[in-house]
Amino acid sequence: MAMLRARESARTDRLFNDPYARVFVDRADPRGSVWNSEGAAPDFFQLMAEQVAVRTRFFDNALLDAARAGAAQVVLLACGMDSRAFRLTWPTGTRVYEADQPEVLAFKSAVLQELHAQPRCRRVEVPVDLRTDWATQLVEAGFDPEQRTAWLAEGILYALEPDAADVFLDRITSCSATGSTLALDHNEDSEQLRAARAAISPELVSMWKGGPTGELDAWLRRHGWSAEIRDITAVAAEYGRPAPPAFDQRNVEASRAWLATAHKTAP
Repeated sequence: MAMLRARESARTDRLFNDPYARVFVDRADPRGSVWNSEGAAPDFFQLMAEQVAVRTRFFDNALLDAARAGAAQVVLLACGMDSRAFRLTWPTGTRVYEADQPEVLAFKSAVLQELHAQPRCRRVEVPVDLRTDWATQLVEAGFDPEQRTAWLAEGILYALEPDAADVFLDRITSCSATGSTLALDHNEDSEQLRAARAAISPELVSMWKGGPTGELDAWLRRHGWSAEIRDITAVAAEYGRPAPPAFDQRNVEASRAWLATAHKTAP
């Protein structure tokens, strides 16, 4: 994802600017093989480029809106090389919790220290495996479940089995005060997407687990969230971008992708 954010940031009509993305890629891959892979599998990168650009901008806006409306805590789940703590202008007093594997956070912090990057919030690392009871470790890091929170689950749901997706959302819900915000994305699979993933690696193929079953809105509602669900093609049009090819409904092989902003309802 850092490579796709770097690509978008290099455009003159970019939807966001992530000045750290290129550095993360270059430090992780000093030989530049990841950039060469783009030429080897152009379909995958073309399919993903617009999707990642649109959803990144959408989530930037959703998180900032929630923070400005009073959510003093932001939790980035499976954050990877997400640099929102550094590149977004947060309200004074905002705490951003970054949760991911210890080795991921260690690499990221080393690069940011090398760049002398300064967060625009109080940034808190939470080294954790999200397949475990990560909520306990989040609280131990200073998170307050009694305060309104803005959660981000970006690019996560499709990598979870249906039962695991339920557990994942239950943990978020259990830590969320009424009025908290949850931003997330989900999409259907398709033969086009499967072929594009296969062109990159078997790992990408096996990563797809499907996520929650049924309508996304109904799934969120069952877990105590009232959601606004947007089709990614409509959001792309608002940003002046074409529909991401895999989700362009003029294509008979297209699937659907959604961007959601949900709010925790009263218990």
